[in-house]
Amino acid sequence: MIKQLSIVELEDWQREGLAFVLIDVRETAERLAFHIGGLHIPLDELVRRQAEIPDHLPVVFYCKRGIRSQLAIQRLLSRRPTGDFYNLQNGVLALQS
Repeated sequence: MIKQLSIVELEDWQREGLAFVLIDVRETAERLAFHIGGLHIPLDELVRRQAEIPDHLPVVFYCKRGIRSQLAIQRLLSRRPTGDFYNLQNGVLALQS
């Protein structure tokens, strides 16, 4: 089961100063139009660039709606089953509600 994190919980983590990594799995054009920070590793580059994703911190993945970020986590969990991965529920669209 993929762990979910709401935008409110993410903001709480940031406010509390918790250490975590934020990863945007959207395409470059989407990232250039708007982003909430973090590393940019597009979904189609994720497996090849997985060494950039730390093992010692929670990792929050995001996209537009939360679908590609869930797929990213599924792909990584098959290779790194002990990873502490979270999906940002509803992606960056959650900021618009």
